[in-house]
Amino acid sequence: MMTTFAKSLDDLTTLTIYMEVMKKFISDMLVTAVERYANGYSLLRLTPKDGTLPPIEAGQFVQVRIDDTPGVMLRRPISVNFVDRKQGELWLLVHSIGTGTQWLTNRMPGQTINLVFPLGKGFSLISSSPSLLVGGGVGTAPLLYLASKLHEQGQQVYALLGARSAADVLQRELFEQYATVCITTEDGSSGERGLVTQHSIWNQQQFARIYTCGPKPMMKAVAQMAHKLGVSCEASLENMMACGLGACLCCVEDTRNGNLCVCKEGPVFNTDELKW
Repeated sequence: MMTTFAKSLDDLTTLTIYMEVMKKFISDMLVTAVERYANGYSLLRLTPKDGTLPPIEAGQFVQVRIDDTPGVMLRRPISVNFVDRKQGELWLLVHSIGTGTQWLTNRMPGQTINLVFPLGKGFSLISSSPSLLVGGGVGTAPLLYLASKLHEQGQQVYALLGARSAADVLQRELFEQYATVCITTEDGSSGERGLVTQHSIWNQQQFARIYTCGPKPMMKAVAQMAHKLGVSCEASLENMMACGLGACLCCVEDTRNGNLCVCKEGPVFNTDELKW
């Protein structure tokens, strides 16, 4: 992937200069721990071999190189789930749904993963509260680090997590360290039955800011709710990506400011910018 992308910028030296200007890093990370969740979800805890983690915003992502896998040429974009500065760890929450993510979820402690990071523009951290974080499925991944950063600021945080069933509710106990957690499941096996936009919290609490990540129909519905309530809303888009640096134009989103690369101008956008 690195060599392929370098050719599009003339040579590898150009790529290196580009990466330095953009303050991005190519780093081998050591897998320190792996936690297996239900239904193909895994949490990977990674530590840089040089022991240094650069500043990382909530909402940014990494591009993972998939090694020794025929037919997989491009890196895979994965949201930053959490950054543990005390342990020097970066966490990735991965759902095994294809060849690349299957390779990732099969990693074991002691193995090495190569990342390009931190990529993209993260969430805005505002001083007013309370904030509502709405996530669906693995879309809850970037919201855990966001919840911790908002909590760090002394904000009141609510995390509304949606899933198909109780087994698909991810990292509830971790969210509870930073937020009041609300749950919806489609089958009613945990929390309230229904969709995230149907949860009673919408009628019980006013919010200063709403953040969302997950399936696009869910994010559109959350954005519509926010618009009706007159509350600013940010969404982390999950468009298909290839380079992660805004060069290949694979992830372009049509916005009110023109066609923008989600990997470079996002993945976080204020929903008022989006033509939804």
